[in-house]
Amino acid sequence: MILFVEDDEVIRTSVAMALERYGYRVDVAEDGLTGLERFRRGGYDLLLLDVMLPGLDGIGLCRRIRETSLDPILMLSARGDSLDVVSGLEAGADDYVTKPVDTPVLVARIRSLLRRATFASTARADDPPQTGDRLVFGDVTIDPAALEVRRGGVHVSLAPTELRLLLEFAAHPGVVLNRRTLLRNVWDYGWDGDSRVVDLCVQRLRKKIGSERIETVRGFGYKLRR
Repeated sequence: MILFVEDDEVIRTSVAMALERYGYRVDVAEDGLTGLERFRRGGYDLLLLDVMLPGLDGIGLCRRIRETSLDPILMLSARGDSLDVVSGLEAGADDYVTKPVDTPVLVARIRSLLRRATFASTARADDPPQTGDRLVFGDVTIDPAALEVRRGGVHVSLAPTELRLLLEFAAHPGVVLNRRTLLRNVWDYGWDGDSRVVDLCVQRLRKKIGSERIETVRGFGYKLRR
């Protein structure tokens, strides 16, 4: 189930109908506060939020959702405005699309986010951890089998995209990964995407596992320090 929060009735109706033709169930809300109320009722697999909303805008709504949830969030930006895009990604959104909405692109982004969320939810609490399979980088320990990350022995809560990004780095320790590679392997982009989604997701990940753990190699990309 997708929660789509959009104040423009024409866009709200047309996008919802288009997504339903692709087999998705869609619940809609016309403003941020209503969207927050619907979200709190639970049961959604993905949140699709317009940036410009009355009452509580999409950026504020995204922040409120991220206080309690790691559900995938996709933002809609009217013009691809840099400030809107960056603000949404900094607030915790996983990705964004611009208006006017290209339905195949929107569906591709939704499918990618849902795949990441499904991947992250496959960890089962009843599976005993395999110590030999754990990856250790300083005070950060990654258990790829259980999809668990700890820092200094304390569990680190990562959104699905953040977890995929960390696992991609951990699979290539000490290797510089450029943004195009990360967009392809983490975001499932089959085309060149906006590298800002990579940069801002790296920023969020650094806050959780330590800023010194992921090194910027200027002009090339990022690498996970051994």
